[in-house]
Amino acid sequence: MPIKLLPFVLAVIFSFQTQADNSEDIKVADFSAGKLGGWEVKPFKNETRYEIINVDGVNVLKADSRASASGLAKEVKINIKKYPYMTWRWKIANRLGPMNEKQKSGDDYSARIYVIVSGGMFFWQTKALNYVWSSSLPKASSWPNAFAGDNAQMYAVRSSDDHLDTWYEEKRNVYLDLQQMFGKEIEYIHAVALMTDTDNSSGNAVAYYGDISFSQE
Repeated sequence: MPIKLLPFVLAVIFSFQTQADNSEDIKVADFSAGKLGGWEVKPFKNETRYEIINVDGVNVLKADSRASASGLAKEVKINIKKYPYMTWRWKIANRLGPMNEKQKSGDDYSARIYVIVSGGMFFWQTKALNYVWSSSLPKASSWPNAFAGDNAQMYAVRSSDDHLDTWYEEKRNVYLDLQQMFGKEIEYIHAVALMTDTDNSSGNAVAYYGDISFSQE
């Protein structure tokens, strides 16, 4: 079984794009414009299918996972002390069955978006914060990733209590979340990634992702 999260994080080549130094929002994903520029596929076991489709007149990213685990990642260096708020919208078409997401056998998610902090030459210090749509844990739960341990923290933004086929708008203070999860101030992130994966459960999941951006407020 591939150790999904840590290789995914380390597979991102950190030749970063630095944000523009201005007061405008930083758009990391511009799916509504039909663009996938800068996003690279990171495969692990089979491939989740990602494609831009039109839903109700708006372009979004559709992810279709069938016993597969691959993600999309974009290298981008962002000062999250200056641009702390990450906003996005997402929805799922079906739920994964109940599983223990704290164990390797249950490390599957219908939808997840995460931020990556490079350890530079000290790659073992690379960190990741995963915002996930949990199938078994309540909202606001947090736990270490089953494969990567304390270097990758999971946070349930949505749970099985939330509706299917319903768009949810999310806004998280990444600066404060990272500080809380890792116990220290982190000023920069170096990549954003998303993944819909079902390889451990051998299940199926379909999710939809809207634009992703960072803002000052």
